[in-house]
Amino acid sequence: MKKMFALLTATGAAAFALNVQAATKWDLPSAYPASNLHTQTLEQFVKDVKELSGGELDITLHNNASLYKAPEIKRAVQGNQAQIGEILLTNFANEDPIYALDGLPFLATGYEAAWKLYQAQKELLNKKLASQGMTLLYSVAWPPQGIFANKEINKVDDLKGVKWRAYSPVTARIAELVGAQPVTIQQSELSQAMATGVVEAFMTSGSTGWDTKTYEYIKKFYDTQAWLPKNAVIMNKKAFDQLSEKSQKALLQAGEKAEKAGWALSQEKTQWYLDQLAKNGMSIIKPSDELMKGLDKVGETMLAEWIKRAGPDGQKVIDTYRAAK
Repeated sequence: MKKMFALLTATGAAAFALNVQAATKWDLPSAYPASNLHTQTLEQFVKDVKELSGGELDITLHNNASLYKAPEIKRAVQGNQAQIGEILLTNFANEDPIYALDGLPFLATGYEAAWKLYQAQKELLNKKLASQGMTLLYSVAWPPQGIFANKEINKVDDLKGVKWRAYSPVTARIAELVGAQPVTIQQSELSQAMATGVVEAFMTSGSTGWDTKTYEYIKKFYDTQAWLPKNAVIMNKKAFDQLSEKSQKALLQAGEKAEKAGWALSQEKTQWYLDQLAKNGMSIIKPSDELMKGLDKVGETMLAEWIKRAGPDGQKVIDTYRAAK
């Protein structure tokens, strides 16, 4: 009986050890702080994956660029140093036109339009990611982009010579077209850049303005609603293929839920961010007609450049999007 008990105990311990070993651990780097709407969406996503997979897949979220800086995350996922990660698509505009699309000013300026643009670009985006050994899980739009500045900006010429924060090739191109001086600064470095005068103005969302306490340094926000860039959660294809069917299904289900919840949260918080900025002393300004006309021309120039670079596939995406509007 003692031998039988010992054998059963050993068998049970071995089975327990196998179950523990069966749990797969993934790393998920993100560039944004815990207060950010995308991070909040990721936190729930991670919980959902663990629950739906029955603990088979355990994802650790590394927010606020604590594991990789924003421009490094895509390469980390591609090389499987991180199995899954969140990227800002426009950060990689120099790699391929499809990454630049939703950063083009005034192409898609509201949530409905941004969603339709996403549907139009998804096939080409998936094709590009697949060619790099990755797959798209889900994507969520940022709130509309406006201009933060201390000086009065009534026309595009008022931006000439301004030290302009560029967080992507697209925003750097905007700086060139309006005559500003582009300075590459990622969100995690923005507060220090404002405090030291490295940047004087930039285009971003009310969300970033709130997260970085921009109101402590800059007092005007011109609500241009220029575009809604998207963050995408991408996975290493080989890492995904090596998962059990249950874990794969959990990821896909949690991703679908996160995308729906993320878009709703982004839209819901858009006005809240602006209200908080105003409560902290920032003026929320409706841009002048002259400024908007100037920015529209910038958008037209950038769209023409994009189509030329993207070729027939890019033109097809634009045609599909416009047909859906």
